[in-house]
Amino acid sequence: MAAGIERFSTPRLLAERETSDHLDLLAALFADERVTATLGGVRSRAESAARLAEDLAHWDRHGYGFWIWRERAGGAFVGRAGLRHLEIGGGPEIELGYAVAAEHWGRGFATEASIAIVERAFDAIGLDDLVCFTQPTNAGSRRVMEKAGFVFEREVEHAGLPHLLHRQRRA
Repeated sequence: MAAGIERFSTPRLLAERETSDHLDLLAALFADERVTATLGGVRSRAESAARLAEDLAHWDRHGYGFWIWRERAGGAFVGRAGLRHLEIGGGPEIELGYAVAAEHWGRGFATEASIAIVERAFDAIGLDDLVCFTQPTNAGSRRVMEKAGFVFEREVEHAGLPHLLHRQRRA
Protein backbone atom coordinates (compact mmCIF):
# COMPACT_ATOMS: atom_id res chain seq x y z
CA MET A 1 0.00 0.00 0.00
CA ALA A 2 1.41 3.36 -1.01
CA ALA A 3 1.85 5.87 1.79
CA GLY A 4 -0.91 8.42 2.21
CA ILE A 5 -3.66 6.29 0.71
CA GLU A 6 -5.71 4.98 3.64
CA ARG A 7 -5.95 8.41 5.33
CA PHE A 8 -5.15 11.82 3.93
CA SER A 9 -6.46 15.35 3.98
CA THR A 10 -7.13 18.43 1.90
CA PRO A 11 -7.40 22.00 3.17
CA ARG A 12 -11.02 21.44 4.29
CA LEU A 13 -11.54 17.66 4.28
CA LEU A 14 -10.32 14.46 5.92
CA ALA A 15 -10.41 11.18 3.99
CA GLU A 16 -10.38 7.72 5.55
CA ARG A 17 -10.61 4.36 3.86
CA GLU A 18 -14.13 2.92 3.90
CA THR A 19 -14.68 0.21 6.51
CA SER A 20 -17.64 -1.81 7.69
CA ASP A 21 -18.04 0.78 10.47
CA HIS A 22 -19.29 3.28 7.86
CA LEU A 23 -22.47 1.39 6.94
CA ASP A 24 -24.79 3.74 8.86
CA LEU A 25 -23.34 6.79 7.09
CA LEU A 26 -23.56 5.17 3.66
CA ALA A 27 -27.06 3.79 4.23
CA ALA A 28 -28.28 7.30 5.11
CA LEU A 29 -26.47 8.84 2.12
CA PHE A 30 -27.95 6.37 -0.35
CA ALA A 31 -31.43 6.60 1.20
CA ASP A 32 -31.61 10.27 0.13
CA GLU A 33 -33.39 10.55 -3.20
CA ARG A 34 -31.71 13.89 -3.90
CA VAL A 35 -28.28 12.22 -3.74
CA THR A 36 -29.27 9.09 -5.64
CA ALA A 37 -31.33 10.76 -8.39
CA THR A 38 -28.50 10.21 -10.88
CA LEU A 39 -26.89 7.24 -9.13
CA GLY A 40 -29.50 4.58 -9.88
CA GLY A 41 -32.08 5.51 -7.26
CA VAL A 42 -32.52 5.08 -3.54
CA ARG A 43 -30.86 2.03 -2.00
CA SER A 44 -32.13 0.03 0.92
CA ARG A 45 -29.85 -0.58 3.89
CA ALA A 46 -29.26 -4.12 2.58
CA GLU A 47 -28.29 -2.75 -0.86
CA SER A 48 -25.95 -0.23 0.76
CA ALA A 49 -24.40 -3.05 2.81
CA ALA A 50 -23.90 -5.14 -0.33
CA ARG A 51 -22.26 -2.20 -2.12
CA LEU A 52 -20.01 -1.57 0.87
CA ALA A 53 -18.98 -5.24 0.85
CA GLU A 54 -18.06 -4.88 -2.85
CA ASP A 55 -16.08 -1.72 -2.05
CA LEU A 56 -14.15 -3.45 0.75
CA ALA A 57 -13.36 -6.39 -1.55
CA HIS A 58 -12.12 -3.86 -4.13
CA TRP A 59 -9.69 -2.46 -1.54
CA ASP A 60 -8.44 -5.99 -0.84
CA ARG A 61 -7.94 -6.73 -4.55
CA HIS A 62 -6.45 -3.42 -5.71
CA GLY A 63 -5.09 -1.57 -2.68
CA TYR A 64 -7.40 1.42 -3.19
CA GLY A 65 -11.10 2.19 -3.43
CA PHE A 66 -13.55 4.59 -1.81
CA TRP A 67 -12.93 6.94 1.08
CA ILE A 68 -15.30 8.51 3.59
CA TRP A 69 -14.94 12.29 3.60
CA ARG A 70 -15.49 14.53 6.63
CA GLU A 71 -15.06 18.22 7.26
CA ARG A 72 -11.79 18.99 9.03
CA ALA A 73 -13.59 21.59 11.13
CA GLY A 74 -16.02 19.59 13.26
CA GLY A 75 -15.81 16.21 11.53
CA ALA A 76 -19.23 16.31 9.84
CA PHE A 77 -19.77 13.56 7.26
CA VAL A 78 -19.61 15.07 3.77
CA GLY A 79 -19.89 11.98 1.55
CA ARG A 80 -17.84 9.33 -0.19
CA ALA A 81 -15.51 9.49 -3.15
CA GLY A 82 -12.94 7.17 -4.60
CA LEU A 83 -11.75 4.83 -7.30
CA ARG A 84 -13.14 1.59 -8.67
CA HIS A 85 -12.64 -0.75 -11.57
CA LEU A 86 -15.67 -1.20 -13.83
CA GLU A 87 -16.77 -1.96 -17.37
CA ILE A 88 -18.20 1.00 -19.28
CA GLY A 89 -18.34 2.03 -22.90
CA GLY A 90 -17.16 -1.35 -24.11
CA GLY A 91 -14.09 -1.83 -21.96
CA PRO A 92 -12.48 -1.86 -18.53
CA GLU A 93 -11.87 1.50 -16.88
CA ILE A 94 -10.97 2.95 -13.50
CA GLU A 95 -13.63 5.40 -12.39
CA LEU A 96 -13.38 8.31 -10.01
CA GLY A 97 -16.83 8.46 -8.40
CA TYR A 98 -18.37 10.60 -5.70
CA ALA A 99 -21.57 11.17 -3.76
CA VAL A 100 -21.94 14.19 -1.50
CA ALA A 101 -24.64 14.55 1.16
CA ALA A 102 -27.21 17.08 -0.07
CA GLU A 103 -26.67 19.44 2.86
CA HIS A 104 -23.07 19.92 1.64
CA TRP A 105 -23.84 20.60 -2.03
CA GLY A 106 -22.52 23.79 -3.60
CA ARG A 107 -19.51 24.14 -1.32
CA GLY A 108 -16.85 22.67 -3.62
CA PHE A 109 -16.30 19.51 -1.56
CA ALA A 110 -16.75 17.10 -4.50
CA THR A 111 -14.19 19.07 -6.51
CA GLU A 112 -11.72 19.24 -3.61
CA ALA A 113 -12.02 15.50 -2.94
CA SER A 114 -11.77 14.65 -6.65
CA ILE A 115 -8.60 16.68 -7.16
CA ALA A 116 -6.99 15.01 -4.12
CA ILE A 117 -7.96 11.55 -5.38
CA VAL A 118 -6.60 12.25 -8.87
CA GLU A 119 -3.27 13.32 -7.34
CA ARG A 120 -3.04 10.10 -5.35
CA ALA A 121 -4.20 7.96 -8.26
CA PHE A 122 -1.44 9.25 -10.51
CA ASP A 123 1.37 9.95 -8.02
CA ALA A 124 0.99 7.45 -5.16
CA ILE A 125 -0.87 4.57 -6.83
CA GLY A 126 0.72 4.96 -10.27
CA LEU A 127 -2.41 4.84 -12.42
CA ASP A 128 -2.16 6.30 -15.91
CA ASP A 129 -5.79 6.95 -16.77
CA LEU A 130 -9.11 7.68 -15.01
CA VAL A 131 -12.68 8.25 -16.14
CA CYS A 132 -15.69 9.99 -14.64
CA PHE A 133 -19.19 9.84 -16.05
CA THR A 134 -22.66 11.16 -15.34
CA GLN A 135 -26.04 11.53 -16.95
CA PRO A 136 -26.32 14.46 -19.38
CA THR A 137 -28.77 16.25 -17.06
CA ASN A 138 -26.31 16.36 -14.15
CA ALA A 139 -24.67 19.74 -14.82
CA GLY A 140 -23.23 19.96 -11.29
CA SER A 141 -21.34 16.70 -11.64
CA ARG A 142 -20.04 17.72 -15.07
CA ARG A 143 -18.68 20.95 -13.53
CA VAL A 144 -16.91 18.93 -10.82
CA MET A 145 -15.31 16.70 -13.46
CA GLU A 146 -14.10 19.66 -15.50
CA LYS A 147 -12.73 21.52 -12.45
CA ALA A 148 -10.88 18.34 -11.45
CA GLY A 149 -9.20 18.17 -14.89
CA PHE A 150 -11.39 15.66 -16.73
CA VAL A 151 -12.21 16.27 -20.40
CA PHE A 152 -15.34 15.10 -22.20
CA GLU A 153 -14.54 12.14 -24.42
CA ARG A 154 -17.79 10.55 -25.62
CA GLU A 155 -21.32 9.45 -24.87
CA VAL A 156 -21.75 5.95 -23.42
CA GLU A 157 -24.55 3.84 -22.04
CA HIS A 158 -24.43 2.81 -18.38
CA ALA A 159 -27.22 1.05 -16.46
CA GLY A 160 -29.37 1.37 -19.57
CA LEU A 161 -29.12 5.18 -19.61
CA PRO A 162 -27.06 7.68 -21.62
CA HIS A 163 -24.01 9.06 -19.84
CA LEU A 164 -21.24 11.50 -20.68
CA LEU A 165 -17.80 9.97 -20.14
CA HIS A 166 -14.89 12.25 -19.24
CA ARG A 167 -11.25 11.16 -19.07
CA GLN A 168 -8.03 12.35 -17.50
CA ARG A 169 -4.59 10.92 -18.26
CA ARG A 170 -1.46 11.28 -16.19
CA ALA A 171 0.67 14.13 -17.51
